[in-house]
Amino acid sequence: MHTDGHADGQADEHADGPTGRSDGAHDLRHHGDAETRDDGAALVDLAVNVRADTPPRWLRERVAASLGGLAAYPDGRAARAAVAARHGLPVERVLLTAGAAEAFVLLARALRVRRPVVVHPQFTEPEAALRDAGHQVGRVLLSARDGFRLDPAAVPDDADLVVVGNPTNPTSVLHPADTLRRLARDGRTLVVDEAFMDAVPGEREALAGRTDVPGLVVLRSLTKTWGLAGLRIGYVLAAPETTAALERAQPLWPVSTPALAAAQACVEPQALAEAAHAAHRIAADRAHLVAGLEEFASDGLRVAGPAQGPFVLVRLPRAAAVRRQLRVLGYAVRRGDTFPGLDEEWLRLAVRDRVTVNRFLQALDQALALTRD
Repeated sequence: MHTDGHADGQADEHADGPTGRSDGAHDLRHHGDAETRDDGAALVDLAVNVRADTPPRWLRERVAASLGGLAAYPDGRAARAAVAARHGLPVERVLLTAGAAEAFVLLARALRVRRPVVVHPQFTEPEAALRDAGHQVGRVLLSARDGFRLDPAAVPDDADLVVVGNPTNPTSVLHPADTLRRLARDGRTLVVDEAFMDAVPGEREALAGRTDVPGLVVLRSLTKTWGLAGLRIGYVLAAPETTAALERAQPLWPVSTPALAAAQACVEPQALAEAAHAAHRIAADRAHLVAGLEEFASDGLRVAGPAQGPFVLVRLPRAAAVRRQLRVLGYAVRRGDTFPGLDEEWLRLAVRDRVTVNRFLQALDQALALTRD
């Protein structure tokens, strides 16, 4: 692990300052959907980390059935209770949000923190939200040299808010729960973004449902596995005083009636069984993708790993040119240089079914050939 311009194990301070959308080097508000908007709408999408075959029919029907209640204001009590039961928690430890992204904004605005630190490379919205709220943000940058592994000692002792993803977007690293547990201490809020945890077989290394970790806040999203990015639904699991503080920062009725119906449906036993099955399928499809990518080692392509999420991170010389050529060939992939700690040689690829992956690998072969000197 390293920091920009600093010795290993120290936090990067040059990121300080509330400068909005960009930190001067990285567009923190660039996300995978930018690759498929407008002229990219017809591309085969390996840029967005939403499962491709979702939402399933039964979920669409549950959402559609809720539309008859749109005249009434949303009532989140049943959905909140269902989420609490899914994790074995009292309802006071659950807060429903309009996607995990809203939770980052609430945390940035509602919690009184002096020294927030974000562990990168990871989803950039937490830092963007903190900076927009006026916070100075420190960074701990993990290194490709050691597989983007986290050493808790690298986080400054005086950090009173620490944000880390697990499994981490975009590196696909799954940090051991014990490693994350070592980040917790009195007076510190530890935010673990588990948006992709339900894509991990058995949800191993999950902290959701734990009440023995001081200051723990776990974020979950239902948009990735269930294809609900357009509906916006997620939730926070935290101590009652924390969820109460976040709830006070929310606008009235922040989660729509259709989103509440989806939340309740997605935590029922049948849905959890389907998600578990999907996680194993994703793992098999990811192994197929990684094996195919490793065939391009002679072109300098390296897969960061071992990948454990529904996406893989690759390093590739001429990656920017290859990405542009892939667009010409009909495929969208996620650029990596908008993530702090990465540069233009990195690309993130969403895991897709084997037929799609095989076609993509053929296109990658063509793109590499067309961009060679």
